[in-house]
Amino acid sequence: QVQLVESGGGLVQPGGSLRLSCAASGFTLVDYAIGWFRQAPGKEREGVICISDSDGSTYYADSVKGRFTISIDSAKNTLYLQMSSLKPEDTAVYYCAAGPTQACPAIHVHLYEYWGQGTQVTVSS
Repeated sequence: QVQLVESGGGLVQPGGSLRLSCAASGFTLVDYAIGWFRQAPGKEREGVICISDSDGSTYYADSVKGRFTISIDSAKNTLYLQMSSLKPEDTAVYYCAAGPTQACPAIHVHLYEYWGQGTQVTVSS
């Protein structure tokens, strides 16, 4: 059974850091394009960052460049999103997702077939 389970969300002050985890089961992360999306209230889900390990393709949204980093622990089959210098506008539900290798850097929601349940990140003082 294919499953993605996120964890690590919470409340953090502006300028703070947070690391999200996404544990995969039923498939091997590095065989797919994998990414992080977020959805703020009243807004569409947007692609934040992705990586396709097969060819090294990556994508970083302009809004997170220099602040967010994606990484994979192959042994644990787990994806991470390290977020730093967080801003109130980063507040959203964050989702990890996996799709075919061509889904990164073309990080379109409809290309991703497996999704986690989402984890809330709130940046507020």
